[in-house]
Amino acid sequence: MKFDVSIVVSVLAILVMFYCLWLVLSLRKNIPGGVVGGTWKTLTSLVILFTLGYLVTPFFGLLPPVLTNVIVSLIFLFGAIYVVITVKLIYRIIEELAG
Repeated sequence: MKFDVSIVVSVLAILVMFYCLWLVLSLRKNIPGGVVGGTWKTLTSLVILFTLGYLVTPFFGLLPPVLTNVIVSLIFLFGAIYVVITVKLIYRIIEELAG
């Protein structure tokens, strides 16, 4: 059997995503409502979506290339959305702390 680096990287990424999922879910009870709480729910939903997307990556070799490209593109799109939401949330928190 040939050693496949991409499978190892995929498994590591999946493990990291499960850790992130555990973090967002365990922190949820400490997050207040309002804008921060609503934003945290959105971030939690995106982490769940990423975790599901990452779970598919070891099977990319079994999928048609068109479907693989769509999945990767969606992961990139939602990753960019996640970054925007996270940066905006951090910006709001810093504004509150500085204000």
